[in-house]
Amino acid sequence: MWLDHRAISQVHRINETKHSVLQCVGGMMSVEMQAPKLLWLKENLRETCWDKAGHFFDLPDFLSWKATGVTARSLCSLVCKWTYSAEKGWDESFWKMIGLEDFVADNYSKIGNEVLSPGASLGNGLTPEAARELGLPVGTAVAASLIDAHAGGLGVIGADVTGHGLICEGQPVTSRLAVICGTSSCHMAISKDPIFVPGVWGPYFSAMVPGFWLNEGGQSVTGKLIDHVVQGHAAFPELQAKATARCQSVYAYLNSHLDLIKKAQPVGFLTVDLHVWPDFHGNRSPLADLTLKGMVTGLTLSQDLDDLAILYLATVQAIAFGTRFIIEAMEAAGHSISTLFLCGGLSKNPLFVQMHADITGMPVVLSQEVESVLVGAALLGACASGDFASVQEAMTRMSKVGKVMFPRHEDKKYYDKKYQVFRKLVEHQKEYSAIMNGD
Repeated sequence: MWLDHRAISQVHRINETKHSVLQCVGGMMSVEMQAPKLLWLKENLRETCWDKAGHFFDLPDFLSWKATGVTARSLCSLVCKWTYSAEKGWDESFWKMIGLEDFVADNYSKIGNEVLSPGASLGNGLTPEAARELGLPVGTAVAASLIDAHAGGLGVIGADVTGHGLICEGQPVTSRLAVICGTSSCHMAISKDPIFVPGVWGPYFSAMVPGFWLNEGGQSVTGKLIDHVVQGHAAFPELQAKATARCQSVYAYLNSHLDLIKKAQPVGFLTVDLHVWPDFHGNRSPLADLTLKGMVTGLTLSQDLDDLAILYLATVQAIAFGTRFIIEAMEAAGHSISTLFLCGGLSKNPLFVQMHADITGMPVVLSQEVESVLVGAALLGACASGDFASVQEAMTRMSKVGKVMFPRHEDKKYYDKKYQVFRKLVEHQKEYSAIMNGD
């Protein structure tokens, strides 16, 4: 549901209210958040859905309800996606202003009037029915949840980095940026005090790490974009056949093919004439503009495997440039970031990881346990069962550093030039739009 952008008119109307709750979502609500989606349901599926619904859940809260029978919501879900405030609770005037006063009249029972911190124990644990379906003992502890990306952030950001030669070893945890990269990417930065970053969600108090404020940047499509570009290319059937013959994934094959065609130059230099703007599904951060489109400049008539590999590389680089753009916005607002902690499906791709290091100029830390979202979830469960006294203690005990990739600083000049082009692409797109929509 988060990827569904059909509630465009609803989110425009919500943003036109200029309500104060929008200050904590980067100044502008995203179509990926719950308020516009709920308004769309009310306006389009009134009889079949809206009037019949007993509760509206985010997925992690739905799962904990199914497991325990408890309708309490996670502070993380409500703060990050539903405009709930950790300090003030729900803002009645917001729901009335946007036409969802139904929730106020019902004392918010349909969207949550009991809110728990992530890691808190839910009810009496697994119900007999859930325990039977899962093959676990009745009463097994179940924790109040985190959104999947936030669980990934929690699973990596607190790791002990001693002995890895990282600048963040002597710095506070606030110098770390967790990047959870899968279908889309989320960029999680924490701070001791609230920082307002235009176009970046938050600040959200205790939404990921208890006692810290969270800012959440993001890119609406990353893994999905790479799949779209690669699978839509004329040479994809050839790529599939060759990768299958080698018992490799198509991306492992593409990475090795790039090494073959790079000759004496660094692999990243293959895209000197090919540039991509990656917002094929709008921009989540830091421009917060869902009308933006993807752009590619430098195409030729070639449709062979070399051409596909280089377009794939340019797309991966564009996603890394998007991360750099988000980091610049965060730092301009007051964050100080020195090290990236990557997890998620794309972090398994060494080209994706190295491009992030080279393009941001920062070292990238990978978790020892590849599935960091599961580490974060397990960490919450360990708190709910009483194995750890706090989330912070669980973070330091359960998060482990795996591989570290450092930037190749000798390539910095090249990527600085490509970044200039990257920023010009969106300027030009806005100019084209102004021309076409002008008188």
